[in-house]
Amino acid sequence: MPVYLAALQNATCRSEGCLCHDRAACYPSDLADDEWGVLEPQAREVMRDLVRVQGRPMDHDLRAMCDAVAYVVRNGIEWRAVPVDFPPWDSVYAFYERWNKRGLPQQIVTRLRERLRERQGRKKEPTACVIDSQIVKCADTVPAATSGYHGGKKIKGRGRHLVVDCEGWLLALVVVAASVSDKAGAKLLAGRLASMFTTLELMWADACYGGNPLCEFMKATAGITLEIVKRTSPHSFQVIRRRWVVERTFGWLMRYRRLARDYERRPEHHEAMIYWATVFIMTKRLARYETGQPLAMRWGGERPRPAQQAALSTGSEAGTQGAGQGHDPRVAETQGWSPPAIGRDRGQRDPLKGWARKDTVLPGPLSIEHAPVDVTGFGLQFAEVAQAALAPQVIR
Repeated sequence: MPVYLAALQNATCRSEGCLCHDRAACYPSDLADDEWGVLEPQAREVMRDLVRVQGRPMDHDLRAMCDAVAYVVRNGIEWRAVPVDFPPWDSVYAFYERWNKRGLPQQIVTRLRERLRERQGRKKEPTACVIDSQIVKCADTVPAATSGYHGGKKIKGRGRHLVVDCEGWLLALVVVAASVSDKAGAKLLAGRLASMFTTLELMWADACYGGNPLCEFMKATAGITLEIVKRTSPHSFQVIRRRWVVERTFGWLMRYRRLARDYERRPEHHEAMIYWATVFIMTKRLARYETGQPLAMRWGGERPRPAQQAALSTGSEAGTQGAGQGHDPRVAETQGWSPPAIGRDRGQRDPLKGWARKDTVLPGPLSIEHAPVDVTGFGLQFAEVAQAALAPQVIR
């Protein structure tokens, strides 16, 4: 049931109590109009190809459904916590699960990747790729049967093995237990790459994928030559040739909080979450290309300087008193404020409002009997302090 009951009179959704057709984008995770213009034709065309039996059309708005999935993936919330201006959470989850089984996010990723590669001056089908893995911790919802312990990183969780092209766009992935080695994950990916691509010839990897058995397996299964890119200096930071591309992809994915930890009960659901996050990443980039928006500079160039702010009421002049220079009592006298005294004598001060302007009377109860809390049983010293704090005071 929506929060605004009066809006139900103008609702256009056929589902009772849903305003998804009339909602406006109000969350940072919502797709902008230009981004939806990129994603909508691809999504509808893929859904038209994947539909099995022609039936009743979907009641809820497709854009609202995609925004709801983006809200879950971006903010890392549970499905039952979907806000009320989206379709009901069970409808959103049914959409997510039904179309994941049919391969909707995977097909959208393929279409968007082809368009992005053409925009970047490359061919649709890649000829080289980069492979790497990442270990993430698991929540208590993940069963022990699909999770494991990684002895090197001392983490109990799952491992996600990714293959990306030279631009960092996702080609294939597999989610397994953390106890599965990198070489075993690479063998699982080799079968998927062989069924999806026929143009791949070269794969770059780190030293964990070294060894003749894996190289021969990749060559025999997928026809890919495995090249190991090693560090030149093992104890210093450096940008490693070709391998930095897949590390950047992991950085893109970690911006989505649902992927910072594995909350999914089944590995294929976590794979779907990665695909949906990739869909939104690719949609934003492609919309930027098609609208001609310049890339935001993250480093280099002129750095904006913060505007100079007025000084706080501490007795210092704005722009003349720097940090660590203390307070000038003469400036405080001219401004009409009493500076905090140093030492045991701190002057007259309101315990709730701080320092007051000169020649002003602070309101307060006339005696300790008017205090809202009974402090008579806490001893003479506390009663005297409370009496002095609550009585009217005149600062001279």
